[in-house]
Amino acid sequence: MTRPVAAPGSCWSTAPATSWSTFRAEAARRGVHLHVLVDFIHVLEYLWKAAWCFYHDADPAAEPWVAGHAVRILAGEADAVIAALGQQATDAGLTAQQRGGVDACIGYLTAKRELLGYDTALERGWPIATGVIEGACRHLVGDRLDITGARWGLHGAEAVLKLRALWTNGDFDAYWAFHLAREHRRVHQARYQQPPARAA
Repeated sequence: MTRPVAAPGSCWSTAPATSWSTFRAEAARRGVHLHVLVDFIHVLEYLWKAAWCFYHDADPAAEPWVAGHAVRILAGEADAVIAALGQQATDAGLTAQQRGGVDACIGYLTAKRELLGYDTALERGWPIATGVIEGACRHLVGDRLDITGARWGLHGAEAVLKLRALWTNGDFDAYWAFHLAREHRRVHQARYQQPPARAA
């Protein structure tokens, strides 16, 4: 799955890649630029598949091999990793069957090449894997809205989640002071700015 990175004017989604034409069209309509990344955990999974083409199962030497390639991908060198994987498989004389994991990894990285901008994401402080986001969604949304017997309308659910987010982030007190000031202005000041005219 691919996710757009949380950034100003961006959003997160767990939608499959097949939905991206819809996301991009809607973003263009609203003038929003989406920064899209593949969850880095998926990249690691493919690197491990490639590693087992060169190392025996449970060989500890596979770990630094995977880490080295992962660091290069994080640094924006995905093309160099793709080339290195292909060259190493050729140099090792692997058969088509033996290099299946390598070819799968190369195919994945090549197909997702435009979605591997981890160097930019890390430079800007954006998350590159969705575990934290999914955990936050489970805590923020699931723990409140998925309670037994609950039925929610869109407006009610959104209102509750906004308050829950304020509370979770520690911003509720500041929000409440702002809310009271706005309500005071709406109910009192806006109505009674001009004193009523006195009878002659």
